[in-house]
This record gives sequence, structure tokens and C-alpha cells, in this order.
Amino acid sequence: MKRNLKAVLADRLRLEELELLYRSYDVIGDIAIIRIPDALKHRSKAIAEAIMQIQKHVKTVLRQVSPVSGDLRLRRVEWVVGEKKVESLHKEHGCLFKIAHERCYFSPRLSHERMRISQQVQSGEVIVNMFSGVGCYSIMIAKHSAVEKVYSIDINPVAVRYMQENVKLNKVGGRVIPIEGDAKNIIQESLQNVADRVLMPLPERAYEYLGYAVQALKQKGGWIHYYDFEHARKDESSVEKVKVKVVERLQNLGVDSEIPFGRIVRTTGPNWYQVALDVHLTNLL
Repeated sequence: MKRNLKAVLADRLRLEELELLYRSYDVIGDIAIIRIPDALKHRSKAIAEAIMQIQKHVKTVLRQVSPVSGDLRLRRVEWVVGEKKVESLHKEHGCLFKIAHERCYFSPRLSHERMRISQQVQSGEVIVNMFSGVGCYSIMIAKHSAVEKVYSIDINPVAVRYMQENVKLNKVGGRVIPIEGDAKNIIQESLQNVADRVLMPLPERAYEYLGYAVQALKQKGGWIHYYDFEHARKDESSVEKVKVKVVERLQNLGVDSEIPFGRIVRTTGPNWYQVALDVHLTNLL
């Protein structure tokens, strides 16, 4: 069993420094991305070397120096140890994803969620993925289902370029269609009433774009996989709070819906949660 990070650093950091250490970090292919409190910045190299000692396949350690932010969901990183690069090839559930960190968004912590959605897709479905990034959800679906087509949209031209490469890497050309642009414009111009299922894996903008997701669905209805951030106290349910918000929004759009499933995907801060909902809509005539 691999030793945890604090155990490896026990003889290199003082006790009070160990207490400040973040336990979790992302490993994406052969690159690890770590967050280090300002009080431990002078220990960055020691922490990075400890991670490479634990994760033998890691060749590069980068330090995250800004939160994920902006329309392109980017975070700034800086090199700490190892090979000086920001690109890695990540394997997940039989898929390969090439990613340029700092220029494209990717989270390995959504691996379960990507597979969960893939397993729901039925043979012959058409899907619109409104916020595709480097194509992870779209390619996972194409590899693990008999989907007919996934229109895979992203506004970041660098992410779209990597998505195109990932489509080739995974041999899903013709079924995953990379499209560069703002999802609301793409849907209004060419993808109205085409989808059996719409993916909205951008919590920062999903609520704002919900009406466009409805427009993309076929008139008989279909599914929207909706993601949001929500604050909830101990006596509140973040999932229920998002459900209420989404149902009210859809009612205002004149759409009937039911939400048979919701879950907390992960905790994103004190009393803050990323929530996933599977929303079913019918009869959109």
C-alpha cells in the first residue's frame, strides 16, 4: 500500500507544517498538480518530491497558483520538479485524453460521473454536450455506448483542438463531432430539436444556459444532465436546493419535468457542493 503524503514528509516538515499540508492532489497522466498554502511555499520542492516518491509514474509536478476561473475554466500552474512540461496523456475507463494543463480544463475527480452518464445512454441516441472541454464526456459515451452522434461544443479553441486530437486517439471520429463556439449560439443556429440527451457539465453557467438546453432536445422530450454549485448548511440539502431552482426555472419556461436522480459529486469548499441532477422532460411541443 502506498504511504500517504504526510507519512512520507514526517521527517522533512515540522509538525505545524504537516498540519497545514493539503492531503489531496490531482494526478493526470504523468503530471501531478498540487495546491500548497502560502505558509508552505518554501517547502514546495520537498512536497513535490514526496509525491514523486509515492506516485512512481509521475514525471512532473506542477503547483496550482490560482483557482479555476473564467469562462474557459482555467487555472494557472507553475513547474516545481521533474520534466518541464504542461501536457500529459491521461487514461480513464479505456479512453485516452491528451490535455494541456493551464490551457484546457480537466478534472480526474469527475471520472465516476463521466462513466455514470455513459452507462445511461441508449442505442441510437443523439447527444448535445454544451460544454465539452477536451471531449471527456463525449468520448467516454462514444466508447461505452451505441450512441449515434455526440455534438461536442466548447468555446475554448485550444480545448477544441485537443478534443479533435482525442477523437482521433480514441477512434470515435464520425460519432463525436467537435464544434468550436458558444453553446447558446450553436444550438440556436443549427442544433434545435436534435437531441435525446443534453449534457451541461459547467456548473458556473448551467443555470444561465438551461433554456438553450431545452431548445436542443427533441420535441418528444429527453434528458438534461445538469451540474451546479450550491451552498448548504448542515440542516439543508444542497441537492434539494438545486432541484427546487431547476424545477422553478423550467416551469417559467413552460416545461414540465421530473428529477428522478440527484447527487453530490464532490465538496468544493466549506458548505459548498457540486451537484448533479438527471432531469427528464416530456412533450416539448
